[in-house]
Amino acid sequence: MALIVKKFGGSSVATPEKMFNIVNRVLAGKKEDDNIVLVVSAMGDTTDELVSLAKQVTSHPYGREMDRLLSTGEQMSIALMAMAFMEKGHPAVSMTGEQAGIKSSNAYGKGRITDIDPSRVFEALKDGNIVIVAGFQGITDDGDITTLGRGGSDTTAVALAGAMKADVCEIFTDVEGVYSTDPRISPNAVKLAEITYGEMLEMARLGAGVMQPRAVEMGSRYGVPIHVRSTFSDNEGTIIREAYTMSANEHVITGVADDTNVAKVSLAGVENKPGVAHTIFQTLADGNVDVDMIVQSVRTINDALTDIVFTITRDDVVLAKDILENLKKTIRMDDFVINEHMAKVSIVGAGMLGQPGVAAKMFGILSAEGINIEIISTSEISISCLIAEDRVKEAVHAIHDKLVLDGRG
Repeated sequence: MALIVKKFGGSSVATPEKMFNIVNRVLAGKKEDDNIVLVVSAMGDTTDELVSLAKQVTSHPYGREMDRLLSTGEQMSIALMAMAFMEKGHPAVSMTGEQAGIKSSNAYGKGRITDIDPSRVFEALKDGNIVIVAGFQGITDDGDITTLGRGGSDTTAVALAGAMKADVCEIFTDVEGVYSTDPRISPNAVKLAEITYGEMLEMARLGAGVMQPRAVEMGSRYGVPIHVRSTFSDNEGTIIREAYTMSANEHVITGVADDTNVAKVSLAGVENKPGVAHTIFQTLADGNVDVDMIVQSVRTINDALTDIVFTITRDDVVLAKDILENLKKTIRMDDFVINEHMAKVSIVGAGMLGQPGVAAKMFGILSAEGINIEIISTSEISISCLIAEDRVKEAVHAIHDKLVLDGRG
């Protein structure tokens, strides 16, 4: 007997026909005593269509109402999926995030799961049901719906698997696993048999869209193995776990990630004294604007003014503009400029620890391609460069082929 959580994304449930394909697959692979929980996303492009619909009403991000609107996409999917299972003769029940016991913070559009009480899910399984849970959503202590950000259904699935002590969490998607880079950009991308939580967290944080960072974080916290695999084939995918089990999978560079959901914010003529940077970034944080790469430069020695450059997601540009306009009234700042035509390219690999010269090789490859680097940031297992958006595909292709593939021999 096994308890398995399976997550199916929007492309996997895009049509009733595809839903029935999932039903047939799940029932064919289910052993008699297995307990199955499905977490599903909204059908196809439903979320994008709802966002577009909202933009026809307003240009302002009314967070609470937007989350209430977007959550309806998953609720439609779970009801249809439950009906499809029942149509095939197997009992099933659908549950919203609230009904599944998923509590979340009140940060609209980017809520965090704060607690899970899956008792109602266990009761439904005990009654012989396959349980279909709406991904991407939770409920606040005040009873408001919040959505969990891009790829939030992944987080729902892994967090639920952890809370229920599931044997495995399977993430079904439209690709066959985790690749060394985006196969749509580089035809030489290699599917990885395994990847560690730490490396996958960096890949996801830096733009690899196959998993949401918070989902990987949840997997690591609960020690839940995550199997990323294709909805449309029975091939083995990629296992995300604590450590490699096959030494052949260990390389200096595991993969290359890219992120085009990036905007560069430049603050010019900021007063150069203690506390100003804290005020700027604390105010942005209070407004739920996530800041990533940060560079502060002094114009000349002992200059009273400085320039600060940092990156945010394009989703936060409207919020950031409002916050910065208000900040100009309270702190010394000449002006600010936001450039939404930027991208980030990154290399990730635990094997970089203790390997000098990796950064120099990456910078050399970009230089040879004539690609300018605007900001550099690093962690123990990653190096990221901010570049022009229109050069990102060239950058990924060159770095992957000359650094990742060459390193694999």
